Amino acid sequence: MYSGSEDTTLNILIMGGNGGIGRALVEDCLERYPHAQIVATWHRHKPVLACDNLQWYQVDVCSEQDIKQLAQQFQQLDLLINTVGLLHDEQHGPEKSIARFEASWLQRSMEVNVAPSLMLARYFQPLLKKSARSCFAVISARVGSIEDNRLGGWISYRSSKAALNMAMKTLSIEWQRAVPGCCVTVLHPGTTDTQLSQPFQRNVQEGQLFDPAKTAGLLLDVIAGLNPEDSGRFYAYDGSLIPW
Repeated sequence: MYSGSEDTTLNILIMGGNGGIGRALVEDCLERYPHAQIVATWHRHKPVLACDNLQWYQVDVCSEQDIKQLAQQFQQLDLLINTVGLLHDEQHGPEKSIARFEASWLQRSMEVNVAPSLMLARYFQPLLKKSARSCFAVISARVGSIEDNRLGGWISYRSSKAALNMAMKTLSIEWQRAVPGCCVTVLHPGTTDTQLSQPFQRNVQEGQLFDPAKTAGLLLDVIAGLNPEDSGRFYAYDGSLIPW
C-alpha cells in the first residue's frame, strides 16, 4: 500500500503513541517513511521522542471533543492506526469466571476498546477519503474471535474486542461505497512485551512473546501489503486471516 519513496509524502496518525506498541510504531514509521508527516497522541505522559516530521498531541481517546479537534489539524490522512486498548487496571483484571463479572467493568472496556475507533471513523472519514489509497487500522486481539474461543474466560475483554471487530466489519461495508479507496482492517499483534500483557506473560509459549519493535514491524508489513479489496478482514501479525 505504501512505498515510502522520497517523492511520496504520507500523512500518518498513530493513536496511543506513548504505549508499548504505539511508540514502536512511531519509531518504525519514522525510519520506514522518512518523508512522511507523522502525528502521534498521548494521554497522561508526554513522550520525549522528537523529530522534525513528528508532532505530538495530547488526546483522551474517550473524548469525542478531543477526537473532533484532532481531526481539524489535518487536511488529508493516508494511514490511521488506533493502538489504544484496555485489558486491566489496578482494581480489575480479566475475569476467570462469571462469578467475577462486574457490569461497570464491561462498560469501561467497551468505552475504551470500542467507542474510540468509531469516533475516529466518524471524524476522520473525510480526511481518509481525500487519499487515493488509505488505511484505517485498529489493534484488536485474537481473543475477540468468537469462532476461535475455546478457553472461555476474560469475558469483558473478549466481548469488547468482539464488539470492536463487528464495528469495523460494519464500517468496512459502509465505506465500500463512501470511502472506496480505504482499507479498514483489524489487526492481532500477538503477545507483546508491554504493560498490558505483563501480568499474563508466564503462560506464553517460548518464542511467542514479541518485543514491541518486532510487533510494530510485522504489523506495518501487513498494512503495507493491503489494498482496498482487503477491507473488512481480521489479520494476525504474520498476515494470516483470523476467523471472526
